Amino acid sequence: MLVGKNASQGIAIGRALVMRPQSINIETGHVSDVEREKVRFQNALNKSADEIRKLHEKVLSTLGSDKAQIFEAHLMILEDPELTDAITEKITTDKVKATKAVDDVAKGFIAMFEAMDQEYMRERALDIKDVTERILRNLLGIQVPDLSLLTMSVILVAHDITPSQMASIDLKCVLGIITEVGGKTSHTAIMARTLELPAVVGLRDATSSIHDSEYLIVDGEAGEVYPNPNADTIRIFEAKRERAIKAKQELMGLVGHPSKTQDGHEVFLEANIASAMDLDTVLRNDAQGVGLFRTEFIYMDRTTSPSEDEQFEIYRKVLERMAGKPTVIRTLDVGGDKNVSYLKIPKEDNPFLGFRAVRYCLRNPELFKTQLRALLRASIYGNLHIMYPMISSLHEVKECKRYLEEARSEVKARGLHVSETIKTGIMIEIPSAAVIADILAKHVDFFSIGTNDLIQYVCAVDRMNENVHDLYDPFHPAVLRLINQVIHEGHKAGIEVGMCGEMASNELLTEVLLGMGLTHFSMAPSGILRTRKKISNSSFSKAQKLAREVLKLGSSEEIKSFLA
Repeated sequence: MLVGKNASQGIAIGRALVMRPQSINIETGHVSDVEREKVRFQNALNKSADEIRKLHEKVLSTLGSDKAQIFEAHLMILEDPELTDAITEKITTDKVKATKAVDDVAKGFIAMFEAMDQEYMRERALDIKDVTERILRNLLGIQVPDLSLLTMSVILVAHDITPSQMASIDLKCVLGIITEVGGKTSHTAIMARTLELPAVVGLRDATSSIHDSEYLIVDGEAGEVYPNPNADTIRIFEAKRERAIKAKQELMGLVGHPSKTQDGHEVFLEANIASAMDLDTVLRNDAQGVGLFRTEFIYMDRTTSPSEDEQFEIYRKVLERMAGKPTVIRTLDVGGDKNVSYLKIPKEDNPFLGFRAVRYCLRNPELFKTQLRALLRASIYGNLHIMYPMISSLHEVKECKRYLEEARSEVKARGLHVSETIKTGIMIEIPSAAVIADILAKHVDFFSIGTNDLIQYVCAVDRMNENVHDLYDPFHPAVLRLINQVIHEGHKAGIEVGMCGEMASNELLTEVLLGMGLTHFSMAPSGILRTRKKISNSSFSKAQKLAREVLKLGSSEEIKSFLA
C-alpha cells in the first residue's frame, strides 16, 4: 500500500497511465542522406498537424471556441512556409539532422518575435515554441499522452497535472488521479473534487514506484493506493465502491429540498466552479447558486488574454444556465501557484505573498477593466455578484469600485444595458482584512471567507509545501476565532457572509460554522448534498452552543477531540 493525501473522495480501480516527463535531446552532427532527413521532417510535420486538428475538434466540441482558438493559431504556424521552408533549407544547406534544423530555426524565430515592440507579436513566440516542440517530439518518437484523446479507461499517475490538462480530461476514460505533489487545497485536488474524480495527491515517487499499465486501486477518501491488489482486496474495494454509489443515490433524494436545520434555520449551499463545463455537475447536485467562479482558468492554456467578447460569452452562458440563482464571479486571481506566462508576472521568492490577484489587476487597469466590462455586459442575463480576491485594505476596495464604475460608464456609452442589481463583495483571505472586517463591511454587499489562503496566512504555512503541510490546520483556534469575528462583523453590518474555501465542506466543522452564523456555504458540487444531509440532521440552537464551546478551546487537538 502507498500512502499520500486524500484529495477527492471515491474508489477508482483500473490500469495506470504513468505520465513521465521526457527530455528532448537535439541530434547533432552532419548527415549524408539529406533527402531522408527532409522526409523525416515532413512526416513529423504531417503528424503534428494531424494531432492539432484532432485536438481542435475535441476542444471545440467540449470546451468551446475560445479554448479551441489556440489550436487554430498552431495550425497556421505549421502551415506557414516561412517556417517550414527555412527548416528544409537548413537541412539542405547545412546537412544537419532534422531535429537540429527545427531547433535552430525555431530559436531564430522565437528571438525575432520576442524582440518586437508589439505585445501581441511578442506573444507569438510562445506559439512557435509550442508548435516546434511538438514537431521535435514527433521526430524523436516521444509520446505525450493527450488527456482529451484517451480511448481506454486509466488512472492517471503524474508528478503534477496542470489546470489546462485537468480541463481537457475525458471523464469517460479517466477513472482517478495520483500525483506526487500537492495537498488538499492544490488546484489538482480542487478540480478533481469538482469533476468528482477519486484522487490521491502528495504521493512521493509515484511515477517511479508505479509502472505503466499496472493494476491499481485508488481510495481517495483514505489517501491510499494499492498497486497489484489481490483478488480479496479487489472484492473489498468493489464492495466499498458499490456502497458509495448507493449512498450517493440516497443523497439524490435531497434534491429539491431546502438546506434547513430541524429547528427551521435555513442556509444556502452553493458550488465552486472553474468553467462553464462544471455546470452540469452543479445543477445535478442541486446547488442553490454559484458561490465562486474561478475565472483564472479562462486565462490559462493560451498565449494571449481572452478578449472582452470571449469573456462576455462565457459569463453569459454561466448566468443563463444558473437561471436567476446567485452567481458569484471572482475577478482574475493569478500569481502564487497560478502562473500565466504571457502576463509576465515576475518570478518571486514568496509568490503567495507577492504580486498577485487584485494587486496585479489594480496595476494593470486595462486588463482588469476588460474583465469588468465583460461582466457588466453579461449581468442582464442572470443574478451576478462580482467578487474581488486578495483584499488587504479599504484602499483596494475603493480602487476596485472606482474601476467598476469606469467600466460601467464605458459599457453604457456604447448604448448597452447593465443590471442595476449587481452585488459586489470581497474575499476575506488575508488576516488584515479579517481584523478590519467591521470597516470593510460598510463598503461591500457581501463577504466570502477564502479559507484556503486564510489558513496559510494565519498559520504562516505555505499550503503547497509538503514539509510543513501538517501545520496547515483548519482547526487552529486562531483560524476559527478570525472566522467567527468576520461572520459577526458582517451580520452586524447587515451583509451576507459566506465561505468558499475547502473548510465549507469539512463535515467535522459544518455545525461549528452553522453555529457561528455562516449562511452561505460554497464547495465542490459533490459535497453539496452530503452537507445538506448534515444540516438537515442538525439543530441550530445546539450548533450555536457547540460553536461557543469550540471557541473556548486552546488547541486544534482539543477541538478535533471535542468534535469527534
